[in-house]
Amino acid sequence: MGLFPASPPLGSPLGLISLKSTFPVKETVDRLVHLVESKGLTVFCRIDHAAGAVAAGLQLRPTTVVIFGNAKGGTPLMQASQTIGIDLPLKVLAWEDADGQSWVSYNDPVWLTERHGVQQQGATPAAAMRTLLAAVTQGAAMT
Repeated sequence: MGLFPASPPLGSPLGLISLKSTFPVKETVDRLVHLVESKGLTVFCRIDHAAGAVAAGLQLRPTTVVIFGNAKGGTPLMQASQTIGIDLPLKVLAWEDADGQSWVSYNDPVWLTERHGVQQQGATPAAAMRTLLAAVTQGAAMT
């Protein structure tokens, strides 16, 4: 599978990368957390939007955000443009569409640098983040 897998059924907003998961959302998230931690990154939190919806008396298909990262990767980008801090640490959304298909989605870190006007040359933290995100999401979503 390539770096930019199939788009989700609703299309793909600018800078968003999505790929199908062969696992239910909860299992995808558990696999993602394991892979992220195995890479030495810190998982800051999981946000279960579906549980929040239930607590508010509403319904939402499985939808969970995992927030993770490390200062070595993000700080150089924030030194170049502090506004990129609104998009860091890294986030992956695991979600289920109306047909019951699970997906993982994340913002392309290289696109984020463009969004915030970060000038980069050569090997960059954003390119390394892009490679990392592709690896952990593919590992979490595929057998």
